[in-house]
Amino acid sequence: MQTDSNSPEHLASANNEPNPGKFLIPRSQRQRFFIQFTLMTLIGWVVGGIASIALEKIILQSLSPNVAIQPQTWSILVRSLSNVVFAVIFAADQSLVLYRYLLGWQWLFATSVGWLIANGVSTAWINYISTIASSSPEETFIFGFLSAIAYIISGIWLGICQWLVLRRYTAGIWWWNFLPSISFFLITILVWLLFLIQNLIPETYRTPILYWSGQGLTAIILGAIPAIGLCTLKRNLHRNTGISAQSNN
Repeated sequence: MQTDSNSPEHLASANNEPNPGKFLIPRSQRQRFFIQFTLMTLIGWVVGGIASIALEKIILQSLSPNVAIQPQTWSILVRSLSNVVFAVIFAADQSLVLYRYLLGWQWLFATSVGWLIANGVSTAWINYISTIASSSPEETFIFGFLSAIAYIISGIWLGICQWLVLRRYTAGIWWWNFLPSISFFLITILVWLLFLIQNLIPETYRTPILYWSGQGLTAIILGAIPAIGLCTLKRNLHRNTGISAQSNN
């Protein structure tokens, strides 16, 4: 019986790794993997953001004023399309590094879907919270805190989608469901710290510095935290043994 093409052994042999060991990312490759995964995540964040914004502007500017669909409906549809473009580019860049260790298209699909669900859920909750917030400083703080919590919790959806892929190759992976929420928590802390130090930045350059530093550090966090998590994952040796036994029959 032939070896399963989705198995870790197949992926390892395809990359000239006859004895990959018990970890998904071999120890000898971890430093290179961490740098590549974080860098590609940063590139995917920037390229995906530019592509999605450009696409949204092009479509909205090319719309005829005589189009039967309401402008608000068009705006929602175009924004949804731009979010899909961003998610696919973001996930594809990560897959270019991960394809050596698992099927890249599975990670691309899972990460794209998970990102879209997480983004949609967090946006819906934040919009709802903003509609019931008043102008008083106390309630503004409370609702701002609730919006941050909603954003952090939404990361679970991304974690679940990625877990559905990783559980095929690794063991003891339940905690991955919460890993994106850790990334989102660190991003929230980062945004809060940038808000605290904004008065230290000259007003002339404040907006671009805050924007680009926030975007860059956010992308680094979204790459570094999963990269560290991936380096700690152990292969599903029980599944591997079963596949090897079947292939010998």
